Amino acid sequence: MSVKKLYNNFLVWKTQNVNERQMVLFVSFLIGIFTAFAAYVLKSLIHLIQDLLTSNFLSEGANYIYLITPAVGILIAGLYVRYVVRDDISHGVTKILYAISQRKSFIKLHNVYTSIVASSITIGFGGSVGAEAPIVLTGSAIGSNLGRFFKVEQKYLMLLIGCGAAGAIAGIFKAPIAGLVFVVEVLMLDLTTFTVLPLLVTSVTAATLSYITMGSNAMFNYAHSSDFILERIPYVILLGIFCGIVSLYFTRAMNWIENIFRKLTYWKKFALGASMLSILIFLLPPLYGEGYDTINLLISGSKDYSSIIENSMFFKFEDYRWTIILFLTGVLLMKVFASSATNGGGGTGGIFAPSLFLGCIAGFVFSFTLNNSGILSSYMPFLPEDNFALMGMAGVMAGVMHAPLTGTFLIAELTGGYELLLPLMIVSISSYTFIKIFEPHSIYSMRLAKKGELITHQKDKAVLTLMDIEELIETNFQKVHPEMTLGDMVKVISRSPRNVFPVVDDQNRFLGIVLMDNIRNIMFRPELYSRFTVSRVMTSAPATIVVGMPMETVMKSFDETKAWNLPVVDENDVYLGFISKSNILDVYREVLAENFVEE
Repeated sequence: MSVKKLYNNFLVWKTQNVNERQMVLFVSFLIGIFTAFAAYVLKSLIHLIQDLLTSNFLSEGANYIYLITPAVGILIAGLYVRYVVRDDISHGVTKILYAISQRKSFIKLHNVYTSIVASSITIGFGGSVGAEAPIVLTGSAIGSNLGRFFKVEQKYLMLLIGCGAAGAIAGIFKAPIAGLVFVVEVLMLDLTTFTVLPLLVTSVTAATLSYITMGSNAMFNYAHSSDFILERIPYVILLGIFCGIVSLYFTRAMNWIENIFRKLTYWKKFALGASMLSILIFLLPPLYGEGYDTINLLISGSKDYSSIIENSMFFKFEDYRWTIILFLTGVLLMKVFASSATNGGGGTGGIFAPSLFLGCIAGFVFSFTLNNSGILSSYMPFLPEDNFALMGMAGVMAGVMHAPLTGTFLIAELTGGYELLLPLMIVSISSYTFIKIFEPHSIYSMRLAKKGELITHQKDKAVLTLMDIEELIETNFQKVHPEMTLGDMVKVISRSPRNVFPVVDDQNRFLGIVLMDNIRNIMFRPELYSRFTVSRVMTSAPATIVVGMPMETVMKSFDETKAWNLPVVDENDVYLGFISKSNILDVYREVLAENFVEE
């Protein structure tokens, strides 16, 4: 028996014997297994490449190999994407949001492995980005393709994409709660009584397998050296605001730099990106790779901060305290340039790791500066730098991603620092509240939000976002021209099923409308047929819909005008048809039933 026949027999058996929700739970379990395996492969490849390249680095002084390896990495990754993949695999989380917003729930099969290959090369060679966004795209591709393989209903496919993302986060970070919360906050997947169960199944499965394959220790070696005391709360709030400032700087600087790269040709992008990245890493070695070694150093409680400036030209400076502050401030400001240069020059990576890295640096610089400035001597003798570095990680992640719960629980699970859950929440909320004043959308969603393609937690807006304006256009309206007589108009009316008539010129540009009610009193008087023309009885439309306009704006036009039908034109005012309230309502109910899981 052929494989295809076996597959078809399985689908028949599934349809007859397995409830759809039971199948979703089974597939979510499989997704957990595959995403954990993908996370293990990605981390292993990155560490293998890094070990091969950095095993002979000097512990002191400058290492000129920093000038070479990052450029080689983004060159290889860029050529792989350009000539082998031949598809855009950058901005993984944004691609997932777009797939959900377009109601396609379709992520190409090659994304199951291409992001792993490209990002492992990029990061392993020293690219200053993270592996988490690529693995999230990989996980979502696993969810999408497994769901379609098992012929899961459309409304559950988006849930399985979310399961893939949750499994990826849980697998690579060993953080099941953060995986679930990330899907709700960042991917904005609608959470119901049923949807939480598959997400938990995937997250717990992936995290459990990651513990088995990568050990049971937390990802970062956090040493809880000092208990949190209430007197430090004002400084925790200040740290949150500082993290919000850092997040705002990172978001806007990254968008600005990416816009510069977007205008360049491929080889110019590589030349600029490679030059920026190599020079920055040579001057500031902590920018090399994900930066997790620096994070471990700052939160481990070792107090041997002089090792931060190893491998750099600043190693021989004697007054290490202020050297470290100035050095890390430079790292804080330049990280966004290094990350943007990595992706802009052809590499593949995400901003999870940069967010954690920046947050750790921000929290450490904040506390270390205050501790060594003497400002706190008469009020509070000491701010534990490891604790504040940990809190800073939560604050910047919450600010950049607009996800305070993800920032809180991810850092707690990454480090085992549950004793600091309260200050982690305070920092995350403070940072999130600050950046929301200036940036209403996260770095992932701002592009989609500008186009009106962003799914939200408000179900009404989410359904409208999923609706395609072009699918709503009705074209069975009889067109008339301004020079037509009333007699010609009556002939058109006699063969039309509608009571609204668009008026267009010879180039099919929309001019106005004729309403049946406006000519009812003269249309039965033949003596007026040659005296009146369409231009005399036409009126302006209450509002005009431009194709591509967000559905939320379309509905606002209907609400404001109280109209039942509105004309649709393109950007050149060429008439395309009408949209009616009744058709919108019909499609609205269809989208709601197809794409949103009931309680």
